[in-house]
Amino acid sequence: MSTTATVLNVAEAAESRVSIRKYTDEPIPRELIEKVLDAARRAPSPWNIQPWRVWVVSNPELKLKLQEAAYGQPQVGAAASVLIVASDMTDALAKADDFIHPGMAAKKDDLVASIRANFEKMGEEASRQWGFAESNIFLGYLLLALEAYGIGSSPMLGFDPAKVRELLDLPEHVTFPAIVAIGFKAEEGFNQFRHPIDRFTTFLD
Repeated sequence: MSTTATVLNVAEAAESRVSIRKYTDEPIPRELIEKVLDAARRAPSPWNIQPWRVWVVSNPELKLKLQEAAYGQPQVGAAASVLIVASDMTDALAKADDFIHPGMAAKKDDLVASIRANFEKMGEEASRQWGFAESNIFLGYLLLALEAYGIGSSPMLGFDPAKVRELLDLPEHVTFPAIVAIGFKAEEGFNQFRHPIDRFTTFLD
């Protein structure tokens, strides 16, 4: 796919996106992956902390090891690349200067101290869960951005986090909301089958 191809809007991407498990042999240009990540990084994050971290794995040998960690799921090995979506609250809070908005520079020191104190009060496990939840918001943006740019994807929760952590040589506090196989589509996938709005929505007028 050309990096100048038509990009779907949000509604179009949401309506057309399905999980894809078969891909062509065409690699995804790094420029295109960067465009996807540039869109996904706009995901909202309280205090602007942005705890998500992403590893883009295209190396064939490492993909095979990831496939083993994902209980042999074939789309991992077949994908052009695999995105490992992680959350690292320790790194995020240690580098608070990276996320304080320039417009709040005059209050930066007080903000950093307040934010860190808040998470210290929460405790390590609750903070880790908070970051995991925030990184799932990023994951949603990521999946829509992939579809918008014409890239098929298959998000997976079926993998051994300890093995993925070992492969990347990451510390124990890092968590993984998902790994995502990506590539240009070699199948249409199943049509969407979702609940109607009135199945999951209550309007309290």
